[in-house]
Amino acid sequence: MTLLDLLHTGADDAVALSAPGRAPLTYRALRALVADTTAALNAAGIGRNDRVAIVLPNGPEMAACFVACASAVTAAPLNPAYGAEEFGFYLTDLQARALIVEQGSTSAVVAAARKLGVRVIELRVAEGAAAGGFELQIEADAAGTAAATRPGPSQADDVAMVLHTSGTTSRPKRVPLSVANLCASARHIAATLQLTPSDTGLNIMPLFHIHGLMAGLLAPLSAGSQVFCTPGFNALRFFKWFEEAHPSWYTAVPTMHLAIASRGKHNADQLDRMLDQRPLRFVRSSSSAMPPQLIQQIEAMFDAPLIESYGMTEAAHQMASNPLPPQPRKPGSVGQAAGPQVRVRGDDGQFVAAGETGEIVIRGPNVTAGYESNESANAEAFADGWFRTGDQGMLDADGYLSITGRLKEIINRGGEKISPREIDEILLDHPAVAEVIVFGAPHDRLGEEVAAMVVLHEGHPQHAGSERDLQQFVAGRVAAYKVPKKILFVDELPKGATGKLQRIGLAGRIGLSFGAAPAGGA
Repeated sequence: MTLLDLLHTGADDAVALSAPGRAPLTYRALRALVADTTAALNAAGIGRNDRVAIVLPNGPEMAACFVACASAVTAAPLNPAYGAEEFGFYLTDLQARALIVEQGSTSAVVAAARKLGVRVIELRVAEGAAAGGFELQIEADAAGTAAATRPGPSQADDVAMVLHTSGTTSRPKRVPLSVANLCASARHIAATLQLTPSDTGLNIMPLFHIHGLMAGLLAPLSAGSQVFCTPGFNALRFFKWFEEAHPSWYTAVPTMHLAIASRGKHNADQLDRMLDQRPLRFVRSSSSAMPPQLIQQIEAMFDAPLIESYGMTEAAHQMASNPLPPQPRKPGSVGQAAGPQVRVRGDDGQFVAAGETGEIVIRGPNVTAGYESNESANAEAFADGWFRTGDQGMLDADGYLSITGRLKEIINRGGEKISPREIDEILLDHPAVAEVIVFGAPHDRLGEEVAAMVVLHEGHPQHAGSERDLQQFVAGRVAAYKVPKKILFVDELPKGATGKLQRIGLAGRIGLSFGAAPAGGA
């Protein structure tokens, strides 16, 4: 199957994409847009497996642009919140042939692309265009434009998308996902959620994350259903969008569900009226653990089951999921295998029995073939044909998976994955910092928050390396969510017997944790 095959599930006149205050885009129009985009990129010398970075705000144009690019070239969606240095790294690491931005964009990525000689393509939306409708304005190549060497629609073994995933080193790993990977994952998710052409999904997830791209976009499109594209999550606007979209489901991360629950009591009457018009079939949650109390709140608010699932970039998102009723849902569990095979291995490499703890491993048609240009990472991540997730867990007698901890050091801040070593290296660039260790500390709303422990150079006045000074220093280099919320100044960093810094469990040893935002916040 290819992405073009996937898109042909939708009836010609059925709505594919919609958005607040916009006319809808039909499947016929979406397929035509994909064909036009393929032709335009090919005419500019860009074809299958050529890397095209996309930096667009959330919304229907981002959704349509991603689908069109993944169908013809290798799409590389990037977080619009990145700083100039980060954009420079990702464009270089991707070896991007082109960059797509909205018309008149003032993003720092444009300057980064110009500096690197990456062609800038502007996405233009005509006045009154249907949701997702666009055309590309492609600047001329200074070296002249040659025909694309690999024109036409992408095939099953072509790379449809490349995303970066944070590792335990400062250099993020490139995860190539083939057309076949994306199609398999989309079909797995659609089957798990029993999506049909009559469904409408309210997408509030960012479309540079695997969660939003797969569960929020490609899975419903693979079922011929409708995706209502919002400009990004906003708890204050959620219920207005809900009323306009009349959705049958939505997917989100726990921090979003928490914000929705906190606003629900202010919109109870409105929500009851909306649910009388069209009840929700289910609510979905992924990316990090969902507190049982919050599950109960959401299910009571929407009078619908909440389905917890487990995903990661290397698996093109979904690996396991709790099933829909009437099958049982187990709070605290991420459900049963939902696409790939899921097993648990012990330290000796053998699969363990039900109820025993070990490392979660997976294999299946949605799983990446391996990290790009990273033999050491692949040697560590793959064993006997199984991908090692780095997560610790156990399967019960019914095949339900529970995650009991992370083997990796990655900080999971409300679904945003942060490499602590990346922040280590930035802080070490500050003239006042001699040593640093960045780690995750428990947060009762986000799951984890970024913290750091710092040793200043001897004789350096602390006021010149204050917490606020160091936070501003980091903020100038990376996205805001990566900035340490708390920086502790110490005389010596905690080290193990071999002198190795001990990141895991550090917050517990020093008694550091973070509470939720003050009551009354949105």
